[in-house]
Amino acid sequence: MEFSHKSVLLSETIEQLKIRADGIYVDGTLGGAGHSLEICKRLNDHGRLIGIDQDGEAIEAAEHRLASYKDRVTILRGNYRNMFDMLGEIGIDRVDGILLDLGVSSHQLDDADRGFTYRTDAPLDMRMDQRQALSAYEVVNSYGKEELFRVIRDYGEEKFAGNIARNICLEREKKPIETTGELAEIVKASIPARVRATGGHPAKRTFQAIRIEVNGELDALKDSLDTMIGHLTDGGRICIITFHSLEDRIVKDTFRRNEDPCICPPQFPVCVCGRIPTGNVITRKPIIPSPEEMEANPRSKSAKLRVFEREYGLHPRRQR
Repeated sequence: MEFSHKSVLLSETIEQLKIRADGIYVDGTLGGAGHSLEICKRLNDHGRLIGIDQDGEAIEAAEHRLASYKDRVTILRGNYRNMFDMLGEIGIDRVDGILLDLGVSSHQLDDADRGFTYRTDAPLDMRMDQRQALSAYEVVNSYGKEELFRVIRDYGEEKFAGNIARNICLEREKKPIETTGELAEIVKASIPARVRATGGHPAKRTFQAIRIEVNGELDALKDSLDTMIGHLTDGGRICIITFHSLEDRIVKDTFRRNEDPCICPPQFPVCVCGRIPTGNVITRKPIIPSPEEMEANPRSKSAKLRVFEREYGLHPRRQR
């Protein structure tokens, strides 16, 4: 199956990156290379793009799509949480811009064999990096009831997480739950009919939760954002596109904390903790897709773009 992915908020993201022709830019979620292609078009012979993805099919597709710019492109396979370990191995310490387009790609959703979607019956998988051992099958069939409840409640924000976790455990006592169709039916049966009648497919939140658990998506974001900001050059920007509230909250809170890291009690008239801001939040409110983009690509409807700009030499806040 050909790797295809519609890049969300493409023009908005490229504009916000403020690309310098001779700069170094990282696309930490390379995917189909839609954003990366536009970055490459704006680089000269001294500029450089590093694309990172953990999906082997994405890597193959991106190499083909970016072939015309191969002299200024380096593609690495791995998780963006290890970005600067990987960049250090090729002699790069600071970059002028970073892009993350989070979540699952259109290709991963549309390829039924990858097991991301509840709309077709396929083996439970959901691994973005198919080299890893943990898959949705192991989560569904080996996690305890309380652990399943935590995952579905916290990552899916599912009100009926208790019912779903209990019914998964009851069903797998009869036989292992092996396919997306089997899991979707268990989830559906766990949610009252009056609730199922509204709000989209009843399995949507549970599938999201299990996918996040399998791929460690929220931990990767929490663990790496400060490091990425710290490796930006002066004036460098990080642009992050999120697709659900959990990701967006992490990005928003991290950006705000880097802009105002002071931990002094509110009653202190001046800052004495000495924590120094690292830059500025560019997007006070997230940038969202236009009505035209939402109509053309329904999967873009929940997208939000937030931007942070690194600035060296900022002083601690003196006034509260």
